[in-house]
Amino acid sequence: MGRVNLYDKALIEDFSETDEGYLTVKAPITRPGVFPYLTKDGAVEMQAKLPEELFSDKTIKSANAKPVTDDHPHEAVTAKNFTKYSKGMTHTDARVENNTLVVSFTVTDSATIQKIKAGKRELSIGFSADVKDEKGNYSGMNYDSVQRNMQVNHLAIVDKGRAGPEVAILNDSVDFVMDSKKNKQNGGNKMPQIIIDGSEFEVDTAVKSKFDALSAQADAAETKAKGLDALQGERDALKEKLDAKEAEITELKKNQVNEDEMDSRIQARIELVEKAKPILGDSFEFTGKSDRVVKEAAILETKKDFKADGKSDDYIDAFFDSMTELVADKGFTHGVNFSDAKDKEKAADEEINQKKQNRLNMNKKGEK
Repeated sequence: MGRVNLYDKALIEDFSETDEGYLTVKAPITRPGVFPYLTKDGAVEMQAKLPEELFSDKTIKSANAKPVTDDHPHEAVTAKNFTKYSKGMTHTDARVENNTLVVSFTVTDSATIQKIKAGKRELSIGFSADVKDEKGNYSGMNYDSVQRNMQVNHLAIVDKGRAGPEVAILNDSVDFVMDSKKNKQNGGNKMPQIIIDGSEFEVDTAVKSKFDALSAQADAAETKAKGLDALQGERDALKEKLDAKEAEITELKKNQVNEDEMDSRIQARIELVEKAKPILGDSFEFTGKSDRVVKEAAILETKKDFKADGKSDDYIDAFFDSMTELVADKGFTHGVNFSDAKDKEKAADEEINQKKQNRLNMNKKGEK
């Protein structure tokens, strides 16, 4: 198709006023997408504005320091006609925000400022582009051609729904805007109408058919997107439930006691009770007492001056084992032996200490 002049639309949503009375605005001026254009021969063509083209450094920079006009002029704005058309200027902060091309601008013309305050707030960029015949699909919408090498020439403030001086004008909300002059030249014949943002526009039959087809395509794409959103929501909900179950399983595994370990603990407890009971007697209550408490009680029964404070578990284990071995060798009955003869107690102490030391030495060797 070659290089053509086109128009995109956006909207002034907010502005601030300087002390001098100028209006300063930051606004998105265009975005990627697939949009319907009316070509010079009246045909409808879906043209793609792809992110890699729109957001190229060259295109972004082209929006900087460009004239702001009141409606589109009938020619490109240049240094020769700047005074005639310019009502302000864009700033030098063009950038990409939220998948849109954004730039700030200041309006200095008092008449244009009053129009903006009165509600004339639609923005339309005038730009040139190389339109290449290239079919494809972007975001679920099919296109017939691609706009490349886009260069912004000016930013126009226009009335909502009004056409510019060219036949093809784009509104990025998938609106058609027809040139009013062309409609008048049709001799006043009744033409099919399309409704865009509550406004009616007369178009020829071919355009109406294409518009209806595109509307149906857009509705189908929206329905598909909603279905995907619903599926995504269900997937996320199921994943949350699965994560919760996995957490429960992990906690159960953490708290589960190995059966072999449980058997080993029970056997060790039985052996402890069997060793300690002859020393502590039948009246001693083993229930609820830890292994260390039982061992300390048995040691104190045979050695009244024993101090358990500060002693490690290994020390207590070694002392208890040594003591029970001595009891097995010498014999002991609760409340009868060991504490009625000093010489026997001394001999027992020496033998217990020796056995305890041997036990500790064995533990140290096992750790190496």
